Amino acid sequence: MQDYIDSGIFRKMFITGAGYLEAKKEDINNLNVFPVPDGDTGTNMLLTLSQAVKDISSLPEDAGLDEMGNRISSGTLRGARGNSGVILSQLCRGFCKGIEGLQTIDKYNAAVAMSKSVQAAYKAVMQPQEGTILTVAREASEKAADICRTDISMEEFLLEILKEAEASLARTPELLPVLKEAGVIDSGGQGLIVFLKGAIDAFRGREIHHSTVEVSDFTHVNKEPAAYELCNEEIKFGYCTEFIIELDHHFSPEDEQDLKEFLASIGDSIVCVSMDDVVKVHVHTNHPGQAIEKALSYGPLSNMKIDNMRKEHHQKVIREQPDETSPAIPAARRENAFIAVCSGEGIAEIFRSMSVDIIIEGGQTMNPSTQDFLRAVEEADAVNTFILPNNGNVLLAAQQAKRLCEGKNVCVIPTKTICQGINAMIGYVPSLDAEGNAESMTAYAEDIKTGEVTYAVRDSHMNNLDIKEGEFMGIADGTLMAVGPDRVETAVNLVERMSDDETEVITLYYGSDSDEEEANKVAGRISELLPDAEVETVYG
Repeated sequence: MQDYIDSGIFRKMFITGAGYLEAKKEDINNLNVFPVPDGDTGTNMLLTLSQAVKDISSLPEDAGLDEMGNRISSGTLRGARGNSGVILSQLCRGFCKGIEGLQTIDKYNAAVAMSKSVQAAYKAVMQPQEGTILTVAREASEKAADICRTDISMEEFLLEILKEAEASLARTPELLPVLKEAGVIDSGGQGLIVFLKGAIDAFRGREIHHSTVEVSDFTHVNKEPAAYELCNEEIKFGYCTEFIIELDHHFSPEDEQDLKEFLASIGDSIVCVSMDDVVKVHVHTNHPGQAIEKALSYGPLSNMKIDNMRKEHHQKVIREQPDETSPAIPAARRENAFIAVCSGEGIAEIFRSMSVDIIIEGGQTMNPSTQDFLRAVEEADAVNTFILPNNGNVLLAAQQAKRLCEGKNVCVIPTKTICQGINAMIGYVPSLDAEGNAESMTAYAEDIKTGEVTYAVRDSHMNNLDIKEGEFMGIADGTLMAVGPDRVETAVNLVERMSDDETEVITLYYGSDSDEEEANKVAGRISELLPDAEVETVYG
């Protein structure tokens, strides 16, 4: 077995570690009691790694450590979810920073990179709490520093680090009373160890099916866990609020401190990380709108997510309540649910990331029926259900379903395009009632322009433009604006004609009939024509 880690092994270690985490995410979720017991640590850590896994998997076989490190740093930061996820992203980013410029990683390089990863993670957290993933990472890093120059193999080095991490995890209840009271170890620390086990097994060449991975023997530290009683404690700040700021000007250390201090004034569990031209923010607060308003002073927002932790909590407690002689208590109906119509894996994932509960596959030429909507509303089983038709031909069926629903408040947001639907979800504000949100989401949907590129199936003449069969057409909100034989040129012409002096953000969605290379080509041309606008590409 070789005594160093090259780029090929590094890739395999990262992907396998994420695979182990996927296999055990529910076990990790069940340990989650700090900072609030909402049962999502494993899921959040996995989602944090998922985009980075996709990014490095697509790299060529000869890709070096620097290229992988850049993909991991960017992917984990943009995909980071929850406290533990943002901290994990910083552990990854710091480690990748520590191996910059290297062709291979030896024991000393690994120890240095682990030290940098811990520094980055502690810096990101406003009030670091010992007895968490931070402690496990730090004590594992200290062990690496102690033994990196000793005469042991890389395999022995990695196993010693894992052994120290597990011992550190076992000590977390002594450092954090809430864990001891609940009878569990720290969930984030457990997630980190599961990831490390996968990475180390990959280095050792062990072929282990993910489903056979075992979590730590220290899952519970007493025989009668008190997690149920703990779950009934009051949550001080009810909304887990996350977003990415796409910076439109320099973000100085003073700006970062100012933002952190503001977030501290309205909440806790604050993690704020800046990298290149983005800032990742996580905060628990009762006023998510205030956090968003403050962030908008630095630039436009993306990857927004607001979860009602009190609601998630309550439902978790009901599910886990012991079943004795009394009848089971049904789970409480959720307050709000969201249904979106779309086609395409990428678009569906975008809506899911924005807390859409049910996706109905459909759209142009594939219109869902009224019955499809009725079934979805029944499945959602919420007090208020918001429907995003995202197509003019689907709108009437959604409105018909609204009229047929009894005992449920159904709000149909009149979105006629996918882009309007995405913007409508950005307009959702948890603190507003259903009527207020219907108005806000509709206003956001209307505050966007949508263009589409398709091809002509016959010769025709429209909007003073001659169209020949097979040519590409650029259509903006139902109006033909560009025609041509080249798809890239047509797309660029369409965007140029749609834009004006107030255009700030242009998002290009590409799908099965195109690819990333072509999308980037269009984005590059648009950036040259409209240098003041931010241009991004998204797989749809």
